[in-house]
Amino acid sequence: MRKFAKGNEAVTIGAIYAGCDAYFGYPITPASEIAHTAAEYFPPLGKEFLQAECETAAINMMYGAASAGKLSMTASSGPGISLMQEGMSYLAGAQLPAVVVDVMRTGPGLGNIGPEQGDYNMAVKGGGHGNYRSIVLAPNSVQEMCDLTVRCFELALRYRNPALLLADAVLGQMMESLTIPQGVMEREDPSDWCVRGDPDTRENLICSIYLEPDLQERHNWMLQDKYESMQKEAMSESYRCEDAELLLTAYGSCARICRSAVDALRDEGLRAGLFRPISLYPFPREELNRAAAGKEVLVVELSNGQYRDDVRLHLDACDKRLELANRMGGNMISVDEVLGRARAMLEGSS
Repeated sequence: MRKFAKGNEAVTIGAIYAGCDAYFGYPITPASEIAHTAAEYFPPLGKEFLQAECETAAINMMYGAASAGKLSMTASSGPGISLMQEGMSYLAGAQLPAVVVDVMRTGPGLGNIGPEQGDYNMAVKGGGHGNYRSIVLAPNSVQEMCDLTVRCFELALRYRNPALLLADAVLGQMMESLTIPQGVMEREDPSDWCVRGDPDTRENLICSIYLEPDLQERHNWMLQDKYESMQKEAMSESYRCEDAELLLTAYGSCARICRSAVDALRDEGLRAGLFRPISLYPFPREELNRAAAGKEVLVVELSNGQYRDDVRLHLDACDKRLELANRMGGNMISVDEVLGRARAMLEGSS
């Protein structure tokens, strides 16, 4: 079945088919439609919807729900996601599954409601206190807003860890055709770890505090091993990279712009390709290095080089140029701007 849907609505549809039990959240532009559609769709399906008094309350409600073995979701944008960072750390420390959607807007501060990708470091590097990681997936279409929401729930359960869908105002507000998932995701009984106040879960304990330093260190090492094991879940897409001389790399809505730029450059006889990470954590490092081998690299993003810095970090060797094309403040980068930078790099290397 197909539906013409907004990206934010597609998130809620994905959550339903992932088996999400509850939505806790507080509305904020440009993510508000996720809460609106959850308020409409969840109660008739026997699922819980609760508008929290604030974002801090919402993330702590998720902690309680996850502790009882329930799947829950929230969605917000930059300022609200900032308020959730302490709760994200608690979820990670207690090894609890939860899904958070960040439809990025401009910052810092209140900024405005235009699209930006300035939350990259907050999402990918942890954001809150302590040595933790969140799983981070970055859609670039309405279809992926749905499909990667389902994937977030799947990975959050598999690794008992918070998972974050990192989108932006363009993806949240745009409308495209959406193919509805065919069935609800199956999930295992969480009785071996959750706490329900019944005999089956009496011995379980949800906690992230270890007052003895050696125990806390052991817990941290265990978490680091888990994060390392997530590497096999890395996802990416390469487009026309095989014979390329210049590699464009971007995620989210910027990757759509770069794909158009690659096609335009190819029509001019200029060999360009695109590498798009779908998972930002775990980062598809091997795939990036394979795509970038022997090529100059142009990073395209709607932030101040946060993604560029990670590209540079993950490249094993970069004996070619690595440059940045970016916009901020709610301004979208155009295909023509990307083409201008790409042509300059290709002409400079010829």
